[in-house]
Amino acid sequence: MSIDHSPARSRRPGWSLALLALGHLIISLDFTIIFVALPDIAAEVGFTPHTLQWVVTMYAVLYGGFLLVGGRLSDLVGRRRMFVLGMTLYGVASLLGGLATAPAMLLAARALQGLAGAILFPAVLALVNTAFAEGRERNRALTVWAMAGAGGLTAGALAGGVLTQALGWQAVFYVNVPLAVAGAAAAFALLPADGRATKGSVDVPGALTGTGGVTLLIFAVAHGSEAGWARTEVIAAAVLAVVLLAAFLLLQARGRAPLMPLRLFRNRALSGAIMVILIFGLTTQSVPYFLTLYFQDVLGLSALETGLAFLGPTLSITAGNFLSERLNHRFGTRSTLVAGIVLNAVGAALLAPGMYEDGSVLTVLAGVVVIGLGMGITYEAMWIAAGTGVPADEQGLASGVASTALQVGTAAGLAVLVAVANRDIAGLSGEVLRAASAEGMRVAVYVLGAIMLTAVLAAFRLPGQRAKAAAASDPDAADLRPAG
Repeated sequence: MSIDHSPARSRRPGWSLALLALGHLIISLDFTIIFVALPDIAAEVGFTPHTLQWVVTMYAVLYGGFLLVGGRLSDLVGRRRMFVLGMTLYGVASLLGGLATAPAMLLAARALQGLAGAILFPAVLALVNTAFAEGRERNRALTVWAMAGAGGLTAGALAGGVLTQALGWQAVFYVNVPLAVAGAAAAFALLPADGRATKGSVDVPGALTGTGGVTLLIFAVAHGSEAGWARTEVIAAAVLAVVLLAAFLLLQARGRAPLMPLRLFRNRALSGAIMVILIFGLTTQSVPYFLTLYFQDVLGLSALETGLAFLGPTLSITAGNFLSERLNHRFGTRSTLVAGIVLNAVGAALLAPGMYEDGSVLTVLAGVVVIGLGMGITYEAMWIAAGTGVPADEQGLASGVASTALQVGTAAGLAVLVAVANRDIAGLSGEVLRAASAEGMRVAVYVLGAIMLTAVLAAFRLPGQRAKAAAASDPDAADLRPAG
């Protein structure tokens, strides 16, 4: 079955946008709200230093693996229905996480949260892109949406610090339950009802091969970086991932109703955005993780103090979101992306030297402010590009493809950068460990800044302002629309 996506606007667009922003906030918070609570989780639930990373990675593995399916289902089943399902799953998973008393139970809850995110995110972004007209109206809506998501990545640390300090680590899970219940209930009043179902089909072979391939790829990178690349399970997962992804691409090229029509990538805005999003995930998505470890493990700040220290990046990212909308309107998405990418790299170059064992929040402040501005500018602009020129009935799919790139990049980047940061700390303790940890983090931040610069090449694939104007005036122009 598929859904008729005839235009259906909410009678209360402001409240609808607030609800969609809440959905994005919950997804983003669940990436970082857990960071500050990790030491307490390790002590009380029984994780080792090497297995603790899986509390973060498990969410990304399931989230990244199922986004393609979640995106397509939002187009076929209905976006409001998928929004409600995603919110419900978040509530159930968060309740289970708070009740966890063993590593396996907590990881299962994080996996279910990741699955909920894969269902919720494409529906949220597709609803934003279809409820507001392409151009300045949609860009302003995406500013609010991006502020909720990008701000949630850093505000999560503040919320996690306050909740962990006051109520214990379980509170970082329980806080989602009332939010998810309220969001699911409000959807029926605020979001446009799904249209009448029409005939269609689901690409089951494509869904199985695509989901399996992406999930195994993320697992191989994440597990290989901590357990060793020569491990049998790592090699087997990597080989099987390649086989499944090759089969997936073959099915998409030859299938009559593919899960991910390859013609989507003829859209220069979408294909360029996907490359930028992938590199963004590989690099700057790991910054909150390293800042959390630096504040707690190197500087010795408490959970609450660490959360307060994240006020700087939170405000900086929010300012970047505001600035991004104005830059997009005046200079175009491509120029805005280039500016944000360069700011990210400059911010990393400023941040790394301040991360030493005798440093402080002030020694990293300049880098935090600059990289936060870059993250805010880039984050909004890359999603604007990903939705440009995509037909309404494929917005969910485009959102799923773009977000899959982000999550594959995030999982792979975190795994590799953690391995870089931890390469010389085995067997160390005390002051020597603090110094070695700080040195490893500096190297990792320099590496991520250098890699981020390569996204400039991908950004230049996007059409410039003149190409956009030509596409808008010429019905045969194909720069911004999928061909075929």
